[in-house]
Amino acid sequence: MTPGRRIRRRRLDWGMARRRSARKSGGGGRRLHRVEETSAGGLLVSGHGPDAVGVLIGKLDRRGRLIWSLPKGHVEDGETLEQTAVREAAEETGIIGEVTHPLGSLDYWFVAGGRRIHKTVHHYLLRAVGGELSTADVEVTDVAWVPLAEIPARLAYRDERRLIAHVPDLLGRPA
Repeated sequence: MTPGRRIRRRRLDWGMARRRSARKSGGGGRRLHRVEETSAGGLLVSGHGPDAVGVLIGKLDRRGRLIWSLPKGHVEDGETLEQTAVREAAEETGIIGEVTHPLGSLDYWFVAGGRRIHKTVHHYLLRAVGGELSTADVEVTDVAWVPLAEIPARLAYRDERRLIAHVPDLLGRPA
């Protein structure tokens, strides 16, 4: 700021501030419709001890960066959460798995298509029983077997890193 320059303060018109905020968010002054969504997925693993590996999927974000995460997707009508986790893991990775343990659930909010979405994702530990890595799913850019010890460094989302922190202990337990 240059010396002697005055800062002009405008009186805030709360109605105008709300309208301006709505325009910026694309809401046109309307409240966003709230939607609840439920998904399931998890970590597919193969092997035991220091040789254990897990499958991660890579997707491109809006900036074109490859973001690694756990496979997951929407629950279809009539499916259990466990069935969804198995189906989505197979669709996104090509690997067929069996649920061995629940890992926990995450929930978060985001805005898409003029809706405010509250999403809950249920995660499971799945033992790989067949299949081959595949990027056939159009949403997935890359799929990789990653040594279990390296997965936390590769995962983009802190909440997913927390969910898998106890996986080595679970691998030692009977299903």
